[in-house]
Amino acid sequence: MKDDIWSRNEVQSPCIKVCVIHPQERLCTGCLRTAREITMWSSMSQDERREVLEELPDRAGRLRKRRGGRAARVKSRG
Repeated sequence: MKDDIWSRNEVQSPCIKVCVIHPQERLCTGCLRTAREITMWSSMSQDERREVLEELPDRAGRLRKRRGGRAARVKSRG
């Protein structure tokens, strides 16, 4: 049985529930949206949402992977 009651014909959020804002780029590292885009998503028109989604692939290159963390600290001590 298909649950048609809850299905919507709208542009869905790209959120993947990894909500961390990159300190320099000011983009969410999970979905690549700005904090403003995340905040305004529910009030955006379908066309505005599509525009944001079209920009996301180009934003991915702006985020550099962090090097370091615990593994780097432990390795440098040894």
